[in-house]
Amino acid sequence: MEGAVEATRNRVEGLCGTLLPHERVRHETPAVADALNRLKRAGAQVLLVAGASAVVDRRDVGPAAIVRAGGTIDHFGMPVDPGNLICLGHIDAIPALVLPGCAKSPKLNGIDWVLQRLFAGLAVTPRDVMAMGVGGLLKEIEARPLPREQAANQPAPAQAPRRGRRIAALVLAAGRSRRMAPLNKLLVQDDQGVPMVVRVVDNALASRARPVVVVTGYEHERVEQALSGRPVILSHAEDYAEGLSASLKAGLAALPKDLDAVVICLGDMPLVAGPMIDRLMAAFDPEEGRSIVMPTFRGKQGNPMLWAMEYLPEMMTITGDVGARHLAGKHAEKVAEVEMADDAVLRDFDTTDALRKAPGFAGVR
Repeated sequence: MEGAVEATRNRVEGLCGTLLPHERVRHETPAVADALNRLKRAGAQVLLVAGASAVVDRRDVGPAAIVRAGGTIDHFGMPVDPGNLICLGHIDAIPALVLPGCAKSPKLNGIDWVLQRLFAGLAVTPRDVMAMGVGGLLKEIEARPLPREQAANQPAPAQAPRRGRRIAALVLAAGRSRRMAPLNKLLVQDDQGVPMVVRVVDNALASRARPVVVVTGYEHERVEQALSGRPVILSHAEDYAEGLSASLKAGLAALPKDLDAVVICLGDMPLVAGPMIDRLMAAFDPEEGRSIVMPTFRGKQGNPMLWAMEYLPEMMTITGDVGARHLAGKHAEKVAEVEMADDAVLRDFDTTDALRKAPGFAGVR
């Protein structure tokens, strides 16, 4: 969120305004509404709400907080890209906006068009927003590689060259599970008889990530047998005993060369569902500075994490029993956090006692 604050401050100051000290609150409607009222009492002439994830509809936390604070939602959505997930409202006579996710980027997007009008003392009506759809692409894309002023004089391409981003899932399942010995936690079955590693891999397969690569190590023959018949790529880490970094590097080496990014999943996090992985993939946009994506729950950072392939060379130099998370601190300006609805992204399981408390594992012995 620091990137969102800095980008917003630059926008406001560029329009000869001053950004009041920002409030950081829980991603909950009452907390956001209270913060809006405090900022209003502090003299705010425009109220801006930025969330860890973009607003999705009028019932989302940001819009709901504007209404709870005594305001009204005037319009949701904008026919421009980037900037289409913007929400416009007001509290008394003060404009109140929920910013689109792209507001974290300094590049031109829909919020600039709105703020310019507001700072000029102009009302921004739903009709104004809808009219912005004319010429509403604000950044060049692969299918339109020429500057716009030249594009009209060029023949249309026979086929748009743009392809969807290709993102793989990498499941690390090589550990020795010392804390659950003599059991191999990856092979511990849930109440339906499904081994933990199989649940993790099935969740990855339920996402849009392809291919799914699974790194094996300790008792690799048993783990591979449990995954038999599933459309995954298996990579055995011969040096798995050296720690997490060995498993990570074995998996990265097995990835196809034409990927845009990879989601690194841990084999002992069976509650992370496919849609959660898809949310991380949807937030990935290296052009907008979101080349590392991590999930959060109530502000706590979790797993799995998504990494653009540009970080692969750095990952391949990691040693010891550590993963790549420390690289996120090194590249903090490239990190996007995506808030999740539950704590699955925080819950890995190292002991039988902890695992029994997980949904579907009550019968573990």
